[in-house]
Amino acid sequence: MEVKKGPILAVDPGREKCGVAIVDEGKTLLQEVVARASIMERLSSIMPASGPIVVGDRTGSKTFIQELKAAIPAAANRIVTVNEHLSSVEARSLYWQNNPPRGWRRLLPVSLQTPPVPIDDYVAVILAHRYLDGK
Repeated sequence: MEVKKGPILAVDPGREKCGVAIVDEGKTLLQEVVARASIMERLSSIMPASGPIVVGDRTGSKTFIQELKAAIPAAANRIVTVNEHLSSVEARSLYWQNNPPRGWRRLLPVSLQTPPVPIDDYVAVILAHRYLDGK
């Protein structure tokens, strides 16, 4: 897998919501959770002019890629799939690194806690880093 120049747009497609991240030179520039119904509109507004579009290979990825190619034809030759295996576990860990528990929750091991918000955006960041690492 050849790493292309330019910012990486990473997407974790899901049935109800999608995680989106833009990573450039290993730094996260944007990460957000977007409703599935409005994902194409959001991607067209934030898509970098160059660089790969990394998509997770699990839930709904084939359908998502077809929709992306239809909605944004210029993106078709930039799409790369990345293995999503255990990305949610890594994303949960990354979430707790960036948002350590407060108050009495800091006394509980984070492995026993569930993040209070969706972490699909963190999964997208993990996918971008996996692409950079060639995994």
